[in-house]
Amino acid sequence: MMKKRFFVSLTSLLLVSGLLLAGCNSAKTSEGSGKVTLTFGTSQSGIPRTGIMQTMAKEYEQETGVKIDFQVVPDAQWRDLIKVKLASGEAPDIFNVDVDPLSMPANVRPEENAIDLTNEEFAGRMSEEILPTVSHNDKVYGVSFAPSKIWYVYYNKRIFNELGIEPPTTYAEFKAISEKIKAQDIIPFYQAPASGWYQVLPLFETGPNYEHTTPGTYEKLNNNEMKVADLTQLKTVIEQLKEFADLGYFGKDFLSNTVEAGIEAFGQEKAAMLLRVPGTEKEVSEAYPAMEDNMGFFVMPWGDNQTIGVNPGGSAAMFGNKNSKHPEEVLKFFRWITEHDNLQRVFDGGEGNLTICWPEIEPKLTQDYIDYEKNHEKGTVMQAAVKYIDPQWMDIGKDISGMFAGAMTPDQILQNIDKRRAEQAKVLKDEAWQ
Repeated sequence: MMKKRFFVSLTSLLLVSGLLLAGCNSAKTSEGSGKVTLTFGTSQSGIPRTGIMQTMAKEYEQETGVKIDFQVVPDAQWRDLIKVKLASGEAPDIFNVDVDPLSMPANVRPEENAIDLTNEEFAGRMSEEILPTVSHNDKVYGVSFAPSKIWYVYYNKRIFNELGIEPPTTYAEFKAISEKIKAQDIIPFYQAPASGWYQVLPLFETGPNYEHTTPGTYEKLNNNEMKVADLTQLKTVIEQLKEFADLGYFGKDFLSNTVEAGIEAFGQEKAAMLLRVPGTEKEVSEAYPAMEDNMGFFVMPWGDNQTIGVNPGGSAAMFGNKNSKHPEEVLKFFRWITEHDNLQRVFDGGEGNLTICWPEIEPKLTQDYIDYEKNHEKGTVMQAAVKYIDPQWMDIGKDISGMFAGAMTPDQILQNIDKRRAEQAKVLKDEAWQ
């Protein structure tokens, strides 16, 4: 029965991947035109929702005759689909993958699948912080526009002021203000389980707090000297998420919420708080001008956390398919998109990010962020410092959604994380798990 279920599940995944990424396997030639078309596979959140990449790609086509055909797949399906495509040799000419120094080699298998960019001029201009996330065995394989990502809780100042509440610094305070907000028929905190990944952020973005409380936690996890299930603080965070759901602080029918709809809910003041990255103010105020100067932020207080979690490579990076029929065209596009003026356009035309991993581009951090960071300790998020966490991110998201629906417990989630970590470690012949 288990083999049958696995076969049916794998067959379904392959069928879906074929439907969603039809024609994405390699560069193709437009019929009768002789012009090259490069396929670009990505998740919804892998490129800016503003459409700046598509706009620039059209200009590139006018300049060079090379068309960039974007194949955008829902976040919840992308990680599995690109793995299938890479394994079958049918990956797009350019593909986006979420990267960090620990998981990139396993997720991309760059020596087999990615074009070596080491000797490209632009490879030497990316920040030293981002290079480890797109490199393997001293070779550079990816191109990223990522900022050093920090997830803050953004809040509506007007709602907070009218209710006489302040940004919380403990979970008890977080819970108390959420109850007051809910009493006004406003969703206290916007949650987006339907996207598959958003609900996982509180577990691991607060990882520096685990390390701060018990130094050496990351090292013990990487050496298989302790289990994730041994992290009582992590279990507490999961339990608190469940409590928020049960108390209605995520709103009614929140399981169908997507990340993309969060800006609308927040901008229309239907939700008082949501989890976002620096620059959110620009994206929200441009869509909802009444929200300008009406947004504040604070570090997420799950588990009484007050440490800022920093992910040095917390976004997608572009990779060129080593098996593409037109690798030179892929390289030419990478060279063009990383020209100084084009980097500036990507930065200015994105979703409001205040930094980018290219030192030549001046950051836009406001004094509020600079002062806030000075007053709080920082640390590396768990998925960027502990092995075999990031590759199972979407699986953990499914488990958390199951918990919200009453089908799983926090203990079962932790056990599943450890089980998948052990399976991945054995596949990669990690000596600590032998």
